[in-house]
Amino acid sequence: MAAPVDISRYSGLRAQAETLDGEDSLRHLRDEFHIPTKADVKRKTLAAGDRSNDAHVDETTPCTYLCGNSLGVQPKRTAARIQQYFATWATQGVQGHFKPLEDSPLPPWLDADDRAAKMMAPIVGAEETEVAVMQTLTVNLHLLMSAFYRPDPNGRHKIILESKAFPSDHYAVLSQIKHHGLSPETSMVTIESPFAEDPIISTYDIQALISKHAADTALILLPGIQYYTGQLLDIPTITAYARNHGIFIIWDLAHAVGNVPLSLHNWDVDAAAWCTYKYLNGGPGCIGGAFVHSRNSLITTTTTDNGSEQAYGNRLSGWWGNDKVTRFQMEPKFRPAKGAAGFQVSNPSVLDITSLCASLEVFELAGGMLPLRERSKRLTAFLEQCLSSMSEDAKKLFRTITPPDPEQRGAQLSLYLEDGLLDATMDGLAEHGVIIDERKPNVIRVAPAPLYNNFGDCVSFVEAFESALIAAQKAK
Repeated sequence: MAAPVDISRYSGLRAQAETLDGEDSLRHLRDEFHIPTKADVKRKTLAAGDRSNDAHVDETTPCTYLCGNSLGVQPKRTAARIQQYFATWATQGVQGHFKPLEDSPLPPWLDADDRAAKMMAPIVGAEETEVAVMQTLTVNLHLLMSAFYRPDPNGRHKIILESKAFPSDHYAVLSQIKHHGLSPETSMVTIESPFAEDPIISTYDIQALISKHAADTALILLPGIQYYTGQLLDIPTITAYARNHGIFIIWDLAHAVGNVPLSLHNWDVDAAAWCTYKYLNGGPGCIGGAFVHSRNSLITTTTTDNGSEQAYGNRLSGWWGNDKVTRFQMEPKFRPAKGAAGFQVSNPSVLDITSLCASLEVFELAGGMLPLRERSKRLTAFLEQCLSSMSEDAKKLFRTITPPDPEQRGAQLSLYLEDGLLDATMDGLAEHGVIIDERKPNVIRVAPAPLYNNFGDCVSFVEAFESALIAAQKAK
């Protein structure tokens, strides 16, 4: 049972939140999304009517959903776009690949990935041809490493990544090294945080390690935003430093895309990959994205006695990466499409792309990433203010491990709880209808997503958090 909290201490914050929400020029975006209600998150069935958990829960009161860093909520227009896709399939069958329908906003399926890349390019700061919407995050990392990790056991063979990287990144790096017949003990270098308690890594730390291993490093894989701490790395500075040392760098942007503005082309990033189900709200397990800088996808042609030969690097090739003009000629010779599209392998899920593009429409309504970033900074700063207003007894039970500098973080604040409090605190938050993310053994991650969260959500979270935290401490 959650502990009672003196709610009067939060009345000023609640009034402030109402004012801030009323003045917010992007507040209308919240109406574009389905926010689960408190009744929804306690229900054990899909349909309404299951009141077994709490007969007094208001069916219309939204829960406090601050988990967009794990899974974004559903845009309301997603269902409409999916139904339009279903209608095309039902009425056109295979013709849906090529036949535009006058009363549908959806492109023919053959062009669905092109449309998604066009909508995605402004979000990552890329030229349209540098973006491909394809596969999933870890698969895309493997495809990029297969193309650009070319180790020489007697020269450059190491891969640098952070020691606290998301496990899939570790698995991908380990398997790539082993695939080339090398040993992780000699070919994998991890960046360790110099801080025992809070694993923040400075740009200087990263540059120092690059310098130390520059002579024999072939590839660097780093996150744009570190999933555990919420730290935003200095992507342009680190990229430039790596490239000045002749090292190819790939960025995992899972927690950065749709969260912070990116300028991948202008920052001269070599390549990047991301998922679309977090801040991009594409849906669970939705299709991923990849960026390949235009200079890294150039196709060279050489003339030989037997005619011209095209060289397109070590990429793994597949049918959908073939030039669209010749794709359906079914020729055995691979002619890669221009840019990142030439790194595609299989034909993408149009169902996934349709869901993703529904959310990307909302990003266009918002006016792009810059206004969203400004709103995000205000929301996260207000969340900090609310946390600082908690009782002294409650504040002793946790600390924030995310950098306090707004330029070094995205929407997420990671809170490190005192030992033994996590499970009971999460139970108490759930009792209040608060949905957030946990990372065992001690961290909760709270992410006010700028597209749909508001200032009132920040107050609701902190009220529930103090109650749950104090109750967890008393129950120890």
